[in-house]
Amino acid sequence: MIGLSFKQKIIVGCVAGVILLSGGAALVFHQPETKTMEIYSQALDDFQNGDYSNSYYRFSKVSFLSNLKPIAIYHQAQAAHELGDEDAAVKQYQLLFNNYPGHALSLRAKYLTAQQIIFKNPKLAHKYFEEIVNKHPHTDYGIASEYYLGVMIINKYHDNEQLFPQSEKVNAENYFRHYLEKAPTGRLAINACESWLGLKTEINKDDYLLMAKSYYLFGDYQKAKSLLAKTEISESWATDVLVSYALKNYARAKLLTELGLQQYTQYVSDDDIHAVVDKYIAMSDKNKLETVMHLMALNPAKGNDYLMHIKCIQVKAADQPACYSQLYLKYPDGQFSADALSNIFFAKYKQQKYTDAEKVGLDYLKKFPDSNSTPMVMFWMGKLYEQLNDYRQYNNYYSNVITKFPDSYYAYRAYLHLNRLEGPIITNYISPKPVVYPYKYTNKNIIVKLVELKDFDVISELYGDDDFIKSWVLYKKGDYSHSMLVARDAMEKISDKPPKYDLRWRLVYPVNYYETVEKYSDMAGTSMPLMLSVIREESYFDPLAQSSVGASGLMQLMPSTAFEISNRYGLGMTSSEDLFNAAFNVKLGNYYYAYLKSMLEGRDVSSIAAYNGGIGSLRNWRQSINYNDTDEFIEQIPYPETQNYVKKVFRTYWNYIRLYTGNN
Repeated sequence: MIGLSFKQKIIVGCVAGVILLSGGAALVFHQPETKTMEIYSQALDDFQNGDYSNSYYRFSKVSFLSNLKPIAIYHQAQAAHELGDEDAAVKQYQLLFNNYPGHALSLRAKYLTAQQIIFKNPKLAHKYFEEIVNKHPHTDYGIASEYYLGVMIINKYHDNEQLFPQSEKVNAENYFRHYLEKAPTGRLAINACESWLGLKTEINKDDYLLMAKSYYLFGDYQKAKSLLAKTEISESWATDVLVSYALKNYARAKLLTELGLQQYTQYVSDDDIHAVVDKYIAMSDKNKLETVMHLMALNPAKGNDYLMHIKCIQVKAADQPACYSQLYLKYPDGQFSADALSNIFFAKYKQQKYTDAEKVGLDYLKKFPDSNSTPMVMFWMGKLYEQLNDYRQYNNYYSNVITKFPDSYYAYRAYLHLNRLEGPIITNYISPKPVVYPYKYTNKNIIVKLVELKDFDVISELYGDDDFIKSWVLYKKGDYSHSMLVARDAMEKISDKPPKYDLRWRLVYPVNYYETVEKYSDMAGTSMPLMLSVIREESYFDPLAQSSVGASGLMQLMPSTAFEISNRYGLGMTSSEDLFNAAFNVKLGNYYYAYLKSMLEGRDVSSIAAYNGGIGSLRNWRQSINYNDTDEFIEQIPYPETQNYVKKVFRTYWNYIRLYTGNN
């Protein structure tokens, strides 16, 4: 041990003792870092290729002085498990969590060890599970350990059921209850329900409802129904409604919805109320407005604000200002008050009551500085001051939208106004950059080694709490659709958005299929970043995506539309299966968009709206909506789905040019 400090010698000596007692391989201390990386890489390749014996041996050769050693030990345990040598796997896991207790993999190692020795050494397994629950109660491992602790109590009395004391049954029930409360859709949820029911104890009504919810979420509707029969209707009616719909018992679902809204709303959550209302409306044979008015007539104690919110969306445009005013006055601090006030503000603007609009807008921004509709109000305040020729104010509001909500649709519109750009297309070209690890790191960080080694599964385990790292791992594995969605949702949770140079943005707005889109957008004469935006919003980059009505592929084309475009331009489509060919789908989609644009005077906003809502609907809207400019038209598209679609596509377009050109 020449060259080691006294402290290092002590550590190495202790580890050596553990290894020798465990029957481990020969110790390796002095090893150049390049050699360690080479050995680890070869071992990982062997593991991924199914050569577990050689992988186990190679991982044992990783130096004990390398920060890769605990991960190598973890992989040795995995290799032993794959070889069916559970004793060796347990020894490696124990070596890991005993000698590296603070390592991120130690918790998983202890959990897996406890699982493996449940029957061989139940006392030790119980000790490990309890340690996990006590120290890490809210982790997946802590939650799952509660399930296993319940199972172990049952196992203890498996052969002596008559000796099973009531106190122990209560303990097992508590473990299963805690699991279901924390993880109703967890991997072990149905097992927890079955084990609990198998105890044959007197189960209370709340617990039957808890189990019924898990069975419903897992699609076992008959079992959920049987358990709901043992619950209190006042508390279970919302779940019962959803189960009844799933079992096609529409009469019961309708009856329970109306009964629940009349008498029992105080016993369920707002989310439950919203879910049953949405389902009721979707299944009604009447139009939405009639259905909502019928439900409002039931005078529910809770949930009426949601019904009023839906009503205001459905009433005629001329009646919306009064509706939103009523909603805001009745529920000024409710869940939908910000949306109501923003609509009141826009109505004042449309009526050219600029003094009133200014007052409402200022009140809104004071009360709701960070609501979903804040960028909209801030942008239209800029429009208001632009109408009043107040350069300083409108410049201030437009700039603030871009600064405070840089990735929003309204930042895009503000940019167009600030720069006096007439059309919606800022540029047809972007400079793509690859998706990379989403954080900057130094050579001292273990992550740089794991990235270089492409040990993606371990990266997920070590940094699984970070959704951007989870997204990056999914991307590296080729799951582009899931990767983008995880990153998108993670970015939405960040109130103060990072600068556009932040590497996480590339996961939110990746340039997948860039060369294909560039090729066919050039051929069809469309905007490359706009077509990339359509793909992102239509299919989330999943070439096999298919909607419930049959729209298929990256650009979600209906087969009938695709055949028509193929015949019109001689593109050679022979089967609807061609739509799942990524390149061919992009080709058809670009030509379809070019066709729409040619029919709509070359207007991109109208064409994007028609891509979603249909060219006939678009023409009707243009004739029926009273608008002075593009902004007013988009804000008043009567189909919420199409209005949101237009905003989403141009928001994505804005972000592609914001991130991949010099614009900011």
